[in-house]
Amino acid sequence: MQNPDTFFYQTITQIATAEFKDRGSKFIAYSFPINNKEDFKKQLNELKKEHAKAVHFCFAYRLGLNGNDFRVSDDGEPAGSAGKPILNQIDSKRLTNLAVIVVRYFGGTLLGVPGLINAYKTATALALQVVPIIQKPVEVMYELQFDYTLMNEVMQLVKQFNCTINKQEIQLFCLIQIGIPKQRIEEILYKLKNLHAVSVKKI
Repeated sequence: MQNPDTFFYQTITQIATAEFKDRGSKFIAYSFPINNKEDFKKQLNELKKEHAKAVHFCFAYRLGLNGNDFRVSDDGEPAGSAGKPILNQIDSKRLTNLAVIVVRYFGGTLLGVPGLINAYKTATALALQVVPIIQKPVEVMYELQFDYTLMNEVMQLVKQFNCTINKQEIQLFCLIQIGIPKQRIEEILYKLKNLHAVSVKKI
């Protein structure tokens, strides 16, 4: 699992798919990046529309760095035969902020629990093999409020320190929410405070 003290985490930034077949059953794995549970639900609903005749939509996802935000589902398969093998593959690559959904079309032959574990594990492993894994900086969220006249200086710092802008309201008085890379927090906070009229608040 990810270490909460690290400055980087591993994830994926694009969707990948892979297929595994066993005795007539077809297992199609989709791996995709997510930032929250809503992203996941949206993707699951889309796959259910796309594969209306599939019998199972088993999945696992992991979010954040503390190791507690994850979910697995066997979606009607025997307990522990689908969701957990999928999550184990995600964790074996030390990934977070992603989900894998495996869509199953039943081929008429029961595979048994060992067969199912192997199928869900293999389909997931194949999908994670074909997608590029990237390292992203761990970010801490801050809210900045300042007068519009300081816009250029604030934005220059945001750009210089590779911060992510998550929300901005630009009027005479501006409010922006940014993600600051954890390893550079002290530097950027020091510089923002030197601008005086900028209010900085951790969120």
